[in-house]
Amino acid sequence: MGVLRAPSLAAAGSLLLLVPQAVVPLGLQSPVQAQALPSRQVAASAGASGLGRQSFVAVAVRRAGPSIVTIDTERTVTVRGGAAALPAPLMNDPFFRQFFGLPQFMAPPSQRTERGQGSGFIFDAGGLILTNAHVVEKSDKVTVGLQDGRRVQGTVVGLDPITDLAVVRLAGSGPWPLAPLGNSDGLQVGDWAIAVGNPFGLDNTVTLGIISNLNRNASKLGITDKRLDLIQTDAAINPGNSGGPLLNADGEVIGINTLVRSGPGAGLGFAIPINRARDIAGQLISKGRASHPMIGVALEPVRSAEGRVMAGIRVVSVAPGGPAAQAGLRPGDVIVAAGGQPIEGASQLVSAVERTGVGNALVLTVSRAGQVLQLQVIPADLGGLSRG
Repeated sequence: MGVLRAPSLAAAGSLLLLVPQAVVPLGLQSPVQAQALPSRQVAASAGASGLGRQSFVAVAVRRAGPSIVTIDTERTVTVRGGAAALPAPLMNDPFFRQFFGLPQFMAPPSQRTERGQGSGFIFDAGGLILTNAHVVEKSDKVTVGLQDGRRVQGTVVGLDPITDLAVVRLAGSGPWPLAPLGNSDGLQVGDWAIAVGNPFGLDNTVTLGIISNLNRNASKLGITDKRLDLIQTDAAINPGNSGGPLLNADGEVIGINTLVRSGPGAGLGFAIPINRARDIAGQLISKGRASHPMIGVALEPVRSAEGRVMAGIRVVSVAPGGPAAQAGLRPGDVIVAAGGQPIEGASQLVSAVERTGVGNALVLTVSRAGQVLQLQVIPADLGGLSRG
């Protein structure tokens, strides 16, 4: 299973021992009917009806639970042959190798099977599952376990390492239980967050917390090879939770669990917003890959002489031959608006570029040496640039 590299961070599918905050078995029964309550009415409704404090969690999980799956993966890895039972210093000695003859001490290449596990959820009636790319990448075999006991073979439709998202298709015609999808753009800090998955191989585990923050840029977490603005939550996300859903109090999927903080300050998890995931999933289904517009600049905040962060974003460097270079952007330029909308930080510029799309024109308002310029940039595909 792949791992996202970052200081003090690890993919939720890697082996990290973290203590869950609250665990509720998925089969926990509640005396209330299985209908969702809006998150801001939960406390009032619970008080009025005399329900227990956690009864809304059971209702929410019961609504989404049947669609949440376990994903088991296998891949065959070839191990290079080496010297059999001989110390490395001896094998590195040229006189030793010449005297004894290298071939008789070399073991033949061997193969071994690596197994991994993650989570996911069914979001389409055609048997399509959303999960993390690092759960299924490089897998030879994908087996999906449903909560009704069925074990079904899966095929990877497409994956996108840049957003760590993948779509898997179930074999067969179903019918399949579907997860209700929410609206991640409507989230507020302090809203309930319910993480569901299979940490440490413990199927159908539920943890409860809140939305701790929104729009956490992956680059600020030390992850430079991803383009993600993440939901931050204190609901415990543990190894094996990768790809599982983050639910709101209504039992709707609002995010896909992908990262957990380890070491000092452990206890924070991160999820990909479902609105972003929906867009990427659509591209993976239709084209087998996702497109990521880019203009080829490195950026930094604009600061006053006192060190205060100011509006706009400064260009640190420009990729030679890239869209920004072709548009005439230079190091030292300050981008103050994109498409007529003010720019206060790098994430806003990235969002503007992504909304524009590959091959479409975006007008940037730039401050250069006291002059205001209008430059037209045409984003290119980040994936195509990497392959080129």
